[in-house]
Amino acid sequence: MKILIADKLSKTAVTALESSGIQCLMDPELTADSLPDVISPYDILVVRSTKVTKKTIEAGKSLSLIVRAGAGVNTIDLDAASRLGIHVANCPGKNTAAVAELVMGLLIAADRRIADCTADLRAGVWNKKLYGKAAGLKGRTLAIIGLGAIGQAVAVRAGAFGMNVAAWSRSLTPERAEELGMIYCKTPLEAAGMADAVTVHLAASAATKHFINIEFFNAMKDSAIFINTSRGEIVDTAALKKAVDTKGLKVGLDVYENEPAATSKEFTDTEFAAVITGTHHIGASTNQASEAIAEETVRVIREYHDSGTPPNTVNLRDKSDTDISLVVRHFNHVGILAGVLDELRTAGINIEEMQNSIFEGGKAAVCTIKLDNTPTDELLSKIAAVNDIINVSLK
Repeated sequence: MKILIADKLSKTAVTALESSGIQCLMDPELTADSLPDVISPYDILVVRSTKVTKKTIEAGKSLSLIVRAGAGVNTIDLDAASRLGIHVANCPGKNTAAVAELVMGLLIAADRRIADCTADLRAGVWNKKLYGKAAGLKGRTLAIIGLGAIGQAVAVRAGAFGMNVAAWSRSLTPERAEELGMIYCKTPLEAAGMADAVTVHLAASAATKHFINIEFFNAMKDSAIFINTSRGEIVDTAALKKAVDTKGLKVGLDVYENEPAATSKEFTDTEFAAVITGTHHIGASTNQASEAIAEETVRVIREYHDSGTPPNTVNLRDKSDTDISLVVRHFNHVGILAGVLDELRTAGINIEEMQNSIFEGGKAAVCTIKLDNTPTDELLSKIAAVNDIINVSLK
């Protein structure tokens, strides 16, 4: 098994993989454009920021697993991977603390204008009167849009600062909000309207593109703080710029629409950067988070190496569309299931899912096969007649 790591990854992780007998090549200089030319001999691809395009996936003749060493998988063409039966797995929850810490840093920096203070100080300007004005965070209301692991981690930290926390999430209920000590919001606009500060924690998808739009910003209070550390495309940047101009919003961003690639050295929207507090998409970039992600990457690959089934797979169908299950109890001998599958193939019935479990002692097994069509009684009789079948039934 050969692995290509197309980004930087902890040397400890690479050593751990190689100790398992897995060949590794780490080349952090690879890009979305150069990956297709080198991917062909590799079974597993590991990426952090590097985009994995349809062209790369189709060029990966041996590719069977792509691991995103992080949580978001929006940089990987999931449709292309799914069409070719390639697993895509991620490392969720390992950067939670790092991102939550940056949220609080941006929140404080936006309120106290720390970046502007520092820029003036470095330019030899002393303006205590200007920078001595700030709303403060204690007693203020922070609205969290999206209450996954990171959103909940932010809530804990905001509570430690004495803030009131309101939240909206598709899965959040009034009862759950009460358990968490939060104000329940029925809609994102309700959350925006009551908040002194807003932080966004939504996954990027077609449904969330420009989810935070002009209507959302219009609902926010004048001079409120807006923080985004999730994905840039979730926010309508033109609407945000307008809200900064018309409502005096204070903004802290770690992500941007059409942001530069990880290897780029240029950020072109300097006019916008001049009126916000910004960082360089570094939310997950702490040593603690990097090591935790590397450890999880190793676990995913080792489990796939040992079992053929990687944990944290994001592109498997949640549930088969069929409710037709053929249950075959059989002796654990060579070729029995092949005989069953031959009969199904001859009948033109497709297998949607299949699981075979061996009983203790290794003498017998039971195989559950989900089918796209119901077998006839005649077909069931043919399957039951296969050598060493104990019993056949439909569930």
